[in-house]
Amino acid sequence: MRALITGGAGFIGSHLAERLLGRGHHVLVIDDLSTGSLENLRHLEGNPRFECLIASIMDKRAAADAVDRSEVIFHLAAAVGVRLIVENPVRTIETNVKGTEVVLELAERKGQKVILASTSEVYGKASKIPFSEEDDLVLGPTVKGRWSYACSKALDEFLALAYWRERNVPVVIARLFNTVGPRQVGRYGMVLPNFVRQALEGRPITVFGDGLQSRCFCHVSDAVGALIELAQQPDAIGEVYNLGSDREVAIWDLAEQVKALTGSPSEIVRIPYEQAYSTGFEDMRRRVPDIRKIGRLIGFQPAHSLEEIIQSVVDDHRQRASGPQRRASQ
Repeated sequence: MRALITGGAGFIGSHLAERLLGRGHHVLVIDDLSTGSLENLRHLEGNPRFECLIASIMDKRAAADAVDRSEVIFHLAAAVGVRLIVENPVRTIETNVKGTEVVLELAERKGQKVILASTSEVYGKASKIPFSEEDDLVLGPTVKGRWSYACSKALDEFLALAYWRERNVPVVIARLFNTVGPRQVGRYGMVLPNFVRQALEGRPITVFGDGLQSRCFCHVSDAVGALIELAQQPDAIGEVYNLGSDREVAIWDLAEQVKALTGSPSEIVRIPYEQAYSTGFEDMRRRVPDIRKIGRLIGFQPAHSLEEIIQSVVDDHRQRASGPQRRASQ
């Protein structure tokens, strides 16, 4: 298989590239490095089946060349992270909608399969738990920019399914739920790497809101394995799948587990949403996926426990923190 990964220098994309190469596939990555990093791909350099193109997916000439050289497109390029979304809504909307439109237009020419990475954010303020792929989407008002990401990704899904129904472009949609693991950074508001960094530095572990909001964390290794399986399943075409763990944890409890596993003296403190983001910021209280549909298709069940997930992030942060010292001593 010749795979193209848009946003392949990002956290998830780099793990996906690594897994595909490990299975003997050819991988071409395209990334503008706006949020990704070449450091995520450094260990893949020199592999004759790997190539990295530094360009925006919205550069049609570069994107067309990349798409023409692929058989399957994993479209991961997107604006990510709550902080980036709140601070840069124009970039969020344009990157997500225009980028997906370009990918689908180019894929139509030769009928390449597109695996579209969507998000649990599309469920918005829905209160029915767990979230099922057939559930209604409940978004907040347009005056609150926080919901622009959810809306843009929902539009991506509508557009992808329209290309399938009207133009026979084979698409598969995976709604990712809080994917975490090594190489993820907290720069744009990702909660677990932020907690781990704060704990290891002995600084206060900052929990936004009351800490009773809950999430389900899925190890990136489990997620990328499922993405590859979805790409190889003919019955997945034209369908939407939740992809994540259904094991729920309150954010305050997550902070306590991080503190315990790191042996940190850090205090856990609550920060009002208004102080962390902006006045009137809205968040989802619970975000729990129904993963029975993907389970029926590919037998998916997350293999990593929450403790294993946290430990992998802790180990990664410690390794990266000691990197410069190791290189200096050599």
